[in-house]
Amino acid sequence: MPPLYALLILFSAFVVICTDAAPELDPCAVIGGKKWVAPADVRACFSSFKVNQTIKNNILDVVGKTLAFHVLTNYEIKAPEPFTADVHEDLFKDLARIENTSYASDYDLHIDVSRTLKRLNDGHCVWANACYVCLNRLTAAFLNFLPIPLVLLTQEDGSQNIYIAPEAFEVASAEFSDKIAVWQDALPLALKGKLESLSGAKVVLINGKPPFDAVNTNALITGSYQPFGTRQSSFFSSYGLPDTTFSYVLGDFAQQPLPLDDSVDLVIQRVHQTTLDNITLPYRSRLNPTTVPFKSSATYRANNCVPVDGTNGVDLNAVSLAASLGPSPAAKFQQAPVPSSRKHKMNVMMDTVPVSDISLPPGLQPSALALNASFGGGAFFMQKDGKTGVLVLGSFSGDDLDVMQDGLLKGLLTLKEQGATQLIVDVTNNGGGFICAADWLHRIIIGPKNTTIPGAGLDTKARAAPLARLVVQAIADDPNLDPFQALLYNPLNRTNANNVQFSATDNWLLPPVNLEINGHADSFSPRLGAECPPGPNGFAFTPPDAALFNASKVVIVSNGRCASSCALFSVTMAKEEGVKTVFVGGKNDVKQEYCGTVGGQSTDYSTLDTDIKTTHLKTNSLAPPDLLVNGVQGITWRSSFGVRDAQQPEEFQDHPVDLNLSLTPDLVNNPVAIWEVVAAKFFV
Repeated sequence: MPPLYALLILFSAFVVICTDAAPELDPCAVIGGKKWVAPADVRACFSSFKVNQTIKNNILDVVGKTLAFHVLTNYEIKAPEPFTADVHEDLFKDLARIENTSYASDYDLHIDVSRTLKRLNDGHCVWANACYVCLNRLTAAFLNFLPIPLVLLTQEDGSQNIYIAPEAFEVASAEFSDKIAVWQDALPLALKGKLESLSGAKVVLINGKPPFDAVNTNALITGSYQPFGTRQSSFFSSYGLPDTTFSYVLGDFAQQPLPLDDSVDLVIQRVHQTTLDNITLPYRSRLNPTTVPFKSSATYRANNCVPVDGTNGVDLNAVSLAASLGPSPAAKFQQAPVPSSRKHKMNVMMDTVPVSDISLPPGLQPSALALNASFGGGAFFMQKDGKTGVLVLGSFSGDDLDVMQDGLLKGLLTLKEQGATQLIVDVTNNGGGFICAADWLHRIIIGPKNTTIPGAGLDTKARAAPLARLVVQAIADDPNLDPFQALLYNPLNRTNANNVQFSATDNWLLPPVNLEINGHADSFSPRLGAECPPGPNGFAFTPPDAALFNASKVVIVSNGRCASSCALFSVTMAKEEGVKTVFVGGKNDVKQEYCGTVGGQSTDYSTLDTDIKTTHLKTNSLAPPDLLVNGVQGITWRSSFGVRDAQQPEEFQDHPVDLNLSLTPDLVNNPVAIWEVVAAKFFV
């Protein structure tokens, strides 16, 4: 139980004080118990929570002290080319600004803290507060929806314009069947009840301005990905394979993580029409259906805003082994299936938009059944040409690393048995996952050679901050503090640059490598290895003794939203093996990159807090306090050294695609059609 003073702080922070106001005026009571509400009503509820100075100070203290472990903090003050214009955020200056800023509500404070971290364009380093944003499909936060996802299409003359997706009404009528009438009735008289006629329409203006004004404005605040072109693509709809079935991702225009907008004004030109239509459609906010019901501000905050099990770390010697090895709380935000255990190294995006569970329309789904070797998040298809195999990999995660490694090998072998001599790997919307699954996939495709043995991963480094050094030294001085090797900083969980495991008594952060980065002194660990698990050649299974596919017959396809372990796989395949890459649907006059955020290993505040508490360093002045809200702070814990420039982080090196594949109405969100075009362009 927390000490009495902590309970008093929480009570003073979250109690709703009512004087003369009648209960029905409680703004959260207005939306309580309702599935669909107006965004303005959600904002009224959120904005009714005033800033509590104790809570504000606590959030800034946790975020600031956790950033001492973020390996890229000083690099991101001004990233080198090609990302100078995209990454230039001095976090500590902005945190000081936030500390000295007065906010009308706690909701406004949240937006400022969240967007400050998002300006890093680093999907590992994210602040998320479950009081306001959706953790997953089981939480109470609202999402803002429109029934008209947008796409960027290219005409025969090469011109590009924004359109309402051809499949928009089919998606919306299936997903929002209980709300579609509201949007039908919102259309002007001549179009009332004709929402379907908007599908495929050209968008001429959004809120009175050229459509790409809205795209680019969103690209400045959406975060997650370094390349500007990838953040542009986040605005549009796309597809993915988060688990066993293809999903439809609405995009940032049609799905907002916060109740930001009440409506949108559009000027459109419908299909086969020469005149323009002016329409206004309302956003509607939907509560996740499995949420714990609430009836007031007090019950809303009690259910969503206060710490829960996992918000803060634990002393592993005071809890069960099962609790110590359970999933990290950051998994609630990760753009990949949640593993049941945190024992394997992960490099995965965090986001405040949950993984989509909207189904890709049947007409866009592959008509051929996936091969029997397919598994959750991964599916194998043989194209009708009889020689092109396709691996669709929606994430590098899942419940079990061994299952994924086994599934990848069996699936590729099955493709080979069926006659595949060339391979397309579709990693669209792949947010990462197991580091060693990426290493394994590279190894089995390419075979044994100097780029895959002893491993296909990249060397890394961690930040040697003062508190981190103390944590490692405490474990090295007393290995019994962590007998099950559950701690992130345990020397037995790290290897040196020669991929030799450190001994239990090694402080692997020493001697520090001291650098000056953007005018700031910084310290890092000596070079570390890629660290895949023990077993033959570093894997749980024996890999084939020859390449499954020639690198010249492999193409990686995505919409740029390939990050973390997906980026590690794509970078090493492209730069070391010469594998070709395709960006699907990017703007022609914008440079497109085949991956968005690289990193080397991601983690979060709670995991770090567990290391700190288990090594009895929680009282150190450098240690972050326990969070007083239900929040998660993620970081890039290790950074990968580059392939071409092996002394600098791969994070800030160039990843240009070989082909930006323009989308046409017959290609957009149609995976099989895209694969056929890619095969025709790259395979003879």
